Amino acid sequence: MQTQVPVADDLFHLDGETAELLGSRCTGCGHHWVPRAIDCCNPDCTEPNVREARFGRTGVLWSWTVQHYQPPAPYQAADWQPYAIGLVELPEGLRVLAPLTGAPPGQVPIDAELRLTTIRLHDEVITYAYEPVGESHA
Repeated sequence: MQTQVPVADDLFHLDGETAELLGSRCTGCGHHWVPRAIDCCNPDCTEPNVREARFGRTGVLWSWTVQHYQPPAPYQAADWQPYAIGLVELPEGLRVLAPLTGAPPGQVPIDAELRLTTIRLHDEVITYAYEPVGESHA
């Protein structure tokens, strides 16, 4: 098994082939964040108390676009080509941006059920992504 290194610390947890998105939840107001927050960012919160949170491994595609240009340095990706980025709504009500994999860019319909996975950026560096349920990731 090749070594896998997350693109950023504390962004997701990897247990074998299973990924889990990490973030925060304020127990005072119930708001969630990805990545982790050290304080509640909700201006209406009257009892801020931020705790580590782990989010469900599934979500629903809320919107998407296709990234047609390679981001500038320090971003690195092996064999870069245009890819879809989705706004994924998690069961907790939070929406996160992530690459979409498992289907050609633009071919995952709005409201599709997705599951969390990982993709290789370069060398052993990986990041989280979402793929349609029932599909294998690319």
